[in-house]
This record gives sequence, structure tokens and C-alpha cells, in this order.
Amino acid sequence: MLTLPTEDHRLEAYRLRGKPLAPRAPAIPLTRTAFAAAHVVSDPLRERNPWDTRPAVDWDATLAFRIGLWDQGLGLAEAMDTAQRGMGLDWLTAKELIERTMASAKTHPMKPRVACGAGTDHLPLPELRDAAAISAAYETQAAAIEKAGGQLILMASRAFPAISAPPQTYASVYRRLIDGAREPVILHWLGGMFDPALNGYWGSASVEAASDFVLELIAANPSKVDGIKISLLDQAHEEGFRARLPAGVRLYTGDDFNYAALIAGDGRHHSHALLGIFAAIAPAAAQALEALARNDMATYHALLAPTVPLSREIFRAPTRFYKAGIAFLSWLNGYQRHFIMPAGFQSSRDITHYAAVFRLADAAGLLTKPDLAVERMKLLLALHGIG
Repeated sequence: MLTLPTEDHRLEAYRLRGKPLAPRAPAIPLTRTAFAAAHVVSDPLRERNPWDTRPAVDWDATLAFRIGLWDQGLGLAEAMDTAQRGMGLDWLTAKELIERTMASAKTHPMKPRVACGAGTDHLPLPELRDAAAISAAYETQAAAIEKAGGQLILMASRAFPAISAPPQTYASVYRRLIDGAREPVILHWLGGMFDPALNGYWGSASVEAASDFVLELIAANPSKVDGIKISLLDQAHEEGFRARLPAGVRLYTGDDFNYAALIAGDGRHHSHALLGIFAAIAPAAAQALEALARNDMATYHALLAPTVPLSREIFRAPTRFYKAGIAFLSWLNGYQRHFIMPAGFQSSRDITHYAAVFRLADAAGLLTKPDLAVERMKLLLALHGIG
């Protein structure tokens, strides 16, 4: 029995009631490409001045978490915003993360797909004042990723909005990167709710105008674009956008509110997945995708429907703090020994939020080690003066 805080400032007794899902490998090939964007586990014993220095990473726990995702048939989106890129994770650490992950992936029996985020974050914004500088910065990271054997995700860069770049600047940079990549790339459209510094991306405040621009960019060389990840939390926009994509170019949903319906599709078109929430709900996500591959829609929705309220809580505004919920569930389920994040990011959410995440994860069957989850939740509650 636990005592959990509520949104209306009360304390209430709570007893676990969910039936935990056991993580397992899929029995058949999946019909959707699914990348889980994973977080990084800190090493608090080696952390010094966490706000001012590079994070200390527990590499064993970080890689073990990824292996657990691969064991369930999921791919991995590495060194993305879920890993706190630009919010605690610097490029040198991200580069080491990518290299270690790719080495591990090459020895994994399921030969998982791994795509890695290439950006411009190794340079300060004042040094990224034009298309040439932004292109060169991207190419530095892209070269490191390709050398390690990873597929490129061209992450949205804060450098463009910082200089109020017009569409022509985006076109110049992205055309060079897409055409020069070793293999087809994944584009990345991250909305301002995830990172306010990305408002007005693609050179327009209008989502419609930005969509037209991106579709033209893709259509110029669709064979070099694997797909595009869109994280705007707008189901209708994503459905309209994906219907306009050239044949063979995937829409990777980054919509952590509406993923269940978007992945299921509308009968003509469907989305694939590149989602931070899949790292937190991996057993439900993987087993739902297995059911979808069997055309068992009842099981698909039964597994994913309870995860949607959980995801909406984890990704509630301010959305950019969602990483804390991902790490919290990792800790509850025993994938890490502590609940410490790079730059102390766990403090970005309050105890009432963590209590809500605990309840919703239980309801979705995602507290896979119930006794451990209760023990650790009691520790966090005690730190907040709740006994």
C-alpha cells in the first residue's frame, strides 16, 4: 500500500492493480518500423558540477537498456532529444554514446536498426551564422555517425531559427546533406512544444507553408529520404502530410499523444514510429505491433489504449520535460540503480506528476517488477516528506 499525492493537493491510499506485461521478443516479423528514442543513464558517483561539465554516463546501464529494447524487436533512435541532446548531453558524449551503441548493435542477434541524431550542437550558436557554417557543422557529426555505421537522422537545429533563416537557407543546407549522405536519411521536424528554440522551423510560422516546403525538399530526391519524423502533436496534420509523401518515403510519427491511431492507419496510409514514449512502454508497444502484424486489431488497441493516458501525462506541458518521466519508469523497473539525470533534470517535474505516472503505468501493465516499483516509489515519496 502506498500514499500518493493527487492533483487537488490530497493524499490518498493506493494499491497496485495492474497485470504486468512480461518483456519478450516478437514471434513474427513486424509490419511497422519502430524506433524507440532512449535516454541516457547517469553515473552519479562520477558526476562533478553537473550543470557546468560533461555528464558522467553509466555506460553499462545505458547499453543494457538499449539491449532490452532490441530484445523486444524495437529499433533505436540514438542520441536524440530523449537523451537530453542540448539539455544535459553534449556532442562529445553523444558521439561516444553512438559509437558504443553501434558496436553493441553489430553483435546483437536481432540485428536491430539504429538511426542516430546528427545536429550542430558541438558549436555555439554565434558561430553558426550562415548556411555554410551550419552545413559544415552537420557534416562533422554526420561523418562521425556514418563512420560508426549508423543511419543519419538530421536533427532539427536551433541554429536556423536563431538567425531567422529563410526557406532558401534550409533548402541549401538540407539539399547538401540529403544528397551527400551515404544512405537514405530521416528528417526531423520537432515542434516548439518540445523545444521552444525551434519555433518557426523550415523558415515559416505557418505549418501549412512549412509542410509544402518540406514536401518539395523530399520530392527533389526521394530515393535519399528514408522518412520524416514529425513531432507536432497534431494528428490531422500528420494524416494529411503522410498522404502527400512520395511512394516509399515513410512518415515516422513523433506524436506521443496520438500514436496508436496513427500507427494503425486509416486503411490507405499509416505511420511508422520514432517515439520517446516507446522506450517507456516497450513491452506494450512491441506486443501491440506484433498483434498488428497478425491483423489482430482488438489486441493491438487493448495493449496500446492504456498507454495513451500515460504518454499524455509524461508529455504534458511543458512538453520538453518529458525526459524525466522516461527515466523515472526506467528506475522503477530496475533498469538503473538511481533516479539521477544529466544536469539534475529529474527536478523538472514535481512529485504529483510522478505519482500520476506511477498510477498510469500500473494501469497499463508497465510496472514489470511491481515489488521493486513500490519500494522505489516509497523512497521518492519519503524524499518529498510523504510517508
